[in-house]
Amino acid sequence: MPLGWKVVFDAADPHRQALFWAEALEYVIEDNSALIRRLLSAGAIEADLCLEFQGRLFWRDAAAVRHPDDPVDPVSGAGLGRRLLFNRVPEAKTGKNRLHLDLHTAPGTRAATVARLQAHGATLLRHVKEQGGEWSVLADPEGNEFDVA
Repeated sequence: MPLGWKVVFDAADPHRQALFWAEALEYVIEDNSALIRRLLSAGAIEADLCLEFQGRLFWRDAAAVRHPDDPVDPVSGAGLGRRLLFNRVPEAKTGKNRLHLDLHTAPGTRAATVARLQAHGATLLRHVKEQGGEWSVLADPEGNEFDVA
């Protein structure tokens, strides 16, 4: 049986990163607020483990985005398919990514996608045109590089 997976990013601000990547991928931010409210009501967790962001309760140190068509765990609100998880870490990004995402756009829409992502906080690092293809290298709001082809 194949293993399930998710891509996990270290982040200074996991909620802002989730917001950016939800926009970038046209994903949705996972909603764990029902589970968090239940755990708070039962006294199973302390309120300092949570925060309010965009009118919902979130885990203080984590946020995730998921593909809108993938199934969701009804108890936790976590996606059960394609997802990105952002975990708060104390240290800043210090070097080049050893792993990155490639975003594939429809033909003729790369420039518009790059502009849209820049409007949401991405930085255009460079444009690459080689025999094998053409793409733009960007960085998300925390400096993680990714490509848009």
